[in-house]
Amino acid sequence: MAYTVDSGLGGGPRNPKEMRIMAKDKGLRPGQTAPKSGQYEQVGPRGGKGKEVTVTKGEPMPPSPKPGMTYNLTDATKNKSGQGK
Repeated sequence: MAYTVDSGLGGGPRNPKEMRIMAKDKGLRPGQTAPKSGQYEQVGPRGGKGKEVTVTKGEPMPPSPKPGMTYNLTDATKNKSGQGK
């Protein structure tokens, strides 16, 4: 999950830490539709890894155990559904 600072002045990130956080891949949030079938790993807000869950293409991502967690695809299913065709 990316964090941004909105000062209302149109400025971007104010320090390098915020720039590094914004540059991270966002991943999928709980409730978003899975673009591919496969194993998705839970990633905490500070980058810690959690368990893997299996999700089918088109289904919503499951609720996360803690706020701010996202999901990243780690192992796509080896069939036509997982290939995005």
